[in-house]
Amino acid sequence: MTTTDPTDTTERTARRFDAICLIFNPHSTGNAPELAARLRDQLIEELPYTPEIRMLPTAHAGHAVDLAREAAGTPNALVVSVSGDGGYNEVVNGVMAAGTTDTVCAVLAAGNANDHQRTTARQPLSQAIAEGRPRAMDLLRITVGEGPEARAVYAHSYIGFGLTPVVAIDMEKGNKGALKEMISVVRSFAKYRPFRIQHADGVRRKFDSLVFANIPQMAKYATLSQAEDRPADGKFEVILFPHTAKWKVLLKAARAATTGLGDQPSVARYDFTTLKPIPYQLDGEVHSAPAHTGVRVESAPSAVTVIG
Repeated sequence: MTTTDPTDTTERTARRFDAICLIFNPHSTGNAPELAARLRDQLIEELPYTPEIRMLPTAHAGHAVDLAREAAGTPNALVVSVSGDGGYNEVVNGVMAAGTTDTVCAVLAAGNANDHQRTTARQPLSQAIAEGRPRAMDLLRITVGEGPEARAVYAHSYIGFGLTPVVAIDMEKGNKGALKEMISVVRSFAKYRPFRIQHADGVRRKFDSLVFANIPQMAKYATLSQAEDRPADGKFEVILFPHTAKWKVLLKAARAATTGLGDQPSVARYDFTTLKPIPYQLDGEVHSAPAHTGVRVESAPSAVTVIG
């Protein structure tokens, strides 16, 4: 008997967009201007209709948030981030800042960190846009602080505290291969220190790494979990490295970069309080949570509609 997947929001009728906005960094080291222009030309040739196609170069860090928010003000728009994970994070946050909207998001890999595109893409982007089959995607929302001082932002792929994101970003600095990845792990290890947090029950725990993942992989090779490639179940995986001997953590990190870490627990929300200032990675971008501050990570189910 055939059943319907309740998380599958694929439209039965192909979606046709009135506007397609391509956001890219004109100074990208990942060839973003050329890739954006190539996608524009492909869309002009392949689409059976003629939408408005806007080329929107960024002028400074964070500009993609503003461009995406403005683009989301256009009815029936597709906003494409021609970038790595960090650029796509800005676009997603810009669309979310626009509030209720029918905007669809997409990413075309054009950076050093392209974990999201690699783990979620189902077909070439121009082909996916031409077929017009968008689907829902969860986001991760992290709220730092409480009350009017609270600050909430979104992540499309992962939020990481501690060792694992440090190693991941180090490995993302180039196409290295397995041997050089291990060297990166060792180098990161040498300068790393564990951190403590306090959970809601008052228990304090020390970790070497704490990652909340909406996708199963990061840093090209590190497999964090065996989750399916469609992050639309209202939950995320929690990958814990409790503090232990460094050689044991090193083995676990090496396993993530080779065979993977296996099944991980899934939750819809995770709360804790910082005891000292803690840096964290949000889709590869560095942020910081101050000391003695409440942190909440939760799933934002089906928060955005994507294509690709």
